[in-house]
Amino acid sequence: MKKNIVLFGPQGSGKGTQAQLSSKAFRIPHISTGDIFRQNIKEKTELGQKIEKLINSGKLVPDDITNEIVKERLQKDDCSMGFILDGFPRTLNQAQFLSSFININLALEIFISDEEAIKRIGDRRTCSKCGAVYHLTHLAPREEGVCDKCYGDLIIRDDDKEKSVKKRLETYHKQTEDLINFYYKEGIYKKVDGMQTIADVNNAVGEIIKSLT
Repeated sequence: MKKNIVLFGPQGSGKGTQAQLSSKAFRIPHISTGDIFRQNIKEKTELGQKIEKLINSGKLVPDDITNEIVKERLQKDDCSMGFILDGFPRTLNQAQFLSSFININLALEIFISDEEAIKRIGDRRTCSKCGAVYHLTHLAPREEGVCDKCYGDLIIRDDDKEKSVKKRLETYHKQTEDLINFYYKEGIYKKVDGMQTIADVNNAVGEIIKSLT
């Protein structure tokens, strides 16, 4: 059975980490809209410049842009046995668009409190040169403030600062209620406690994905 999975959760929930771990374990691609956006920003494309302004002001990228990017990606050959979508859909409109051209058989939420989200994101550091991401608690650099890979300066991105995070969480909760209801009615919604250790969350996620076979 194909494993067409949607993985979502608030900022700082660790959904990206869990998507990467599950991608390796089940040999299906991890598709992150955030990674696609950051690549465009890094390459300073026209799309990247638009996205950067939106993200830095705490806003989300419009559905029409995100929808087409995702549809194009899911049509590639490596998605023939399934995929893990990380960061999409975020809205009911996006979920409906996704279901219009492909069958999703698991919508999995990794839940953490807002307080925990703000703390986790506040400890995140990003390399100003190569974009590598670190975390002061879970993935600290060898030398404080310096990237292990390219020795660039580590910074707190504007969208990782508390004011922006609070705004993004508020938007997330408003939109996610509709998203949860949509997938609950489809009978494919599951929820995992993201306040556990990375290993425990991964075990819980893995058991749910295994149940698809």
